[in-house]
Amino acid sequence: MKQRTFSHFLLRWGVPLLLLAVFVAFVVSINRVDKVPLVSREGQTFEKGVVTQILQDNLMPDGSRVGEQRVMVRMTTGVRAGQELETTSSSGYLFGAGCTVGMKVVVLQSVAGESTITSVYSQDREGVLYLFAALYLVVLVLVGGKQGLKGALGLIFTFLCILFFYLPLVYRGYSPFWVSVGLCVVTTVVTMYLIGGPTKKTLVATGGTVAGVVIAGVAATCFSWASGISGWNVSDIESLLTLWNVNGIQVGGLLFSGLLISSLGAVMDVAMSIASAISEIHQQNPSLSKRALFKAGMHVGRDMMGTDSNTLILAFAGGSVSMLLLDYAYDLPYQQIINSNNIGIAIMQGLSGSFGIVLSVPVTVCLAVLLYTWREKKRGTEQP
Repeated sequence: MKQRTFSHFLLRWGVPLLLLAVFVAFVVSINRVDKVPLVSREGQTFEKGVVTQILQDNLMPDGSRVGEQRVMVRMTTGVRAGQELETTSSSGYLFGAGCTVGMKVVVLQSVAGESTITSVYSQDREGVLYLFAALYLVVLVLVGGKQGLKGALGLIFTFLCILFFYLPLVYRGYSPFWVSVGLCVVTTVVTMYLIGGPTKKTLVATGGTVAGVVIAGVAATCFSWASGISGWNVSDIESLLTLWNVNGIQVGGLLFSGLLISSLGAVMDVAMSIASAISEIHQQNPSLSKRALFKAGMHVGRDMMGTDSNTLILAFAGGSVSMLLLDYAYDLPYQQIINSNNIGIAIMQGLSGSFGIVLSVPVTVCLAVLLYTWREKKRGTEQP
């Protein structure tokens, strides 16, 4: 009994913790990289401050802002912390802020001896971002209970993997596509293990998720070959070319790697739901044949295909509404719109991700049927 308990503990925590330690060591090693500076920022820092006085406002009678504000800011960080500095805040939509007394701002500060040049970069949003992220995690745990906590841990792990696994490897020149495949595999294994533990259901959901993500990548690649659209047709390619020239980063693969990461969540949801449903059906009626179990799993999967495909397509469409509105306002010809790179990329992302969702259903169902009935088949062959 003690031996069985120890074996279960080793399987549940010992092996995963050992693998996690190896993964952490790998992540630490790949983050030891010297970045080549793309622009010179010597002497420039971004510091926090609080607006204490509006010296000259730029608010027009119609509520718009034109030109710059002149304001006094009490610095709270940096070499000028505690001092009040006169600075300017532009009226741009990308930089600057409509300052009011008491507003927390981020100041771009250049210090050379006693000389200081400053400008308001933006409103200080750091606290708000962390607050909303923490609030979401709290709500997730309160509503989902133990499973919600596991989901939150999986989400945090995925976010950290993007920062400390995906970005460093891509920066080192590795293929963004295959790095994203590795990212999807690692995050899927960890997330599914946290939710389901070392069970057949976890194995089925993991296999179905990885298969669906790879299918999405293959579909996007085929679309690229047929349409001539590639990662070099993205709108910010000129900025990305700097990375290619300086670091040799394979910027052409970023579009497809982003597609895999974007479709991961939806495919994971489909795979886990199907794996759980078939597991429950099999437990309630172990005498079901493989054919009947497969049909039951496909019925569940078909109910999910439409909604999850719509979710993914609408997510990509939602990110393109500004472009679509501009096309509508300029009344561009149909042939120009349908053959533009932006529209082609949006369609490719939505449809390729949906291919991954739809085709992950039969893959997951097949894996579930094979694994859930394998032990019963083996037992049946061992009986005299």
